[in-house]
Amino acid sequence: MIWFNFGLTLDTLGKVLLGITVLMVHWHVLKEHKIDTDVLCTMKKEQALGVSGILLIIAGYILQLLYHA
Repeated sequence: MIWFNFGLTLDTLGKVLLGITVLMVHWHVLKEHKIDTDVLCTMKKEQALGVSGILLIIAGYILQLLYHA
């Protein structure tokens, strides 16, 4: 059981780090304002979806830990 929890933790951390990396790129591009407004608007929507996705990954991780504990 401990190996399952360890694997689940590493998997979740990897997904969250990947999501954070993508959001950091979006934040950097949004700060630069060197692209048109249509792209900026789309990137803001993607940021909201990215944050939502990270929160869902974390919530799923917690639920799986509670279920398998």
